[in-house]
Amino acid sequence: QVNLVESGGGSVQAGGSLRLSCTASGPSFNRYVMAWFRQAPGKERESVAKIGRTGSTVYEDSVKGRFTISRDNAKKATFLQMNNLTPDDTAVYYCAANVNTIVSTDIKTVGRFDYWGQGTQVTVFS
Repeated sequence: QVNLVESGGGSVQAGGSLRLSCTASGPSFNRYVMAWFRQAPGKERESVAKIGRTGSTVYEDSVKGRFTISRDNAKKATFLQMNNLTPDDTAVYYCAANVNTIVSTDIKTVGRFDYWGQGTQVTVFS
């Protein structure tokens, strides 16, 4: 029903920036809660950032002040601007969507995501 495709990954030097994009194919994108997750080798997948239907955002502590999640409903896309990257940010980054929330849903409570992209590799070298 919903297809998510990430792009924008690559290799950057520590301190650099990348902008990840996630384009969605499916109905009612404006009703989705979108999120970015990442998974580093040997580690569990972790939530990086979430953005709600009305633009509210939640960030994992380690990326606060460095990463910004945004969305463009007209383009059916979600973005993750990543600044001041460190080697600890190296991971495969995944876009995810929850399509079953209501407008009043507290984004902090959204932990289940039904659709996932295939991921894009981000490598940060020192």
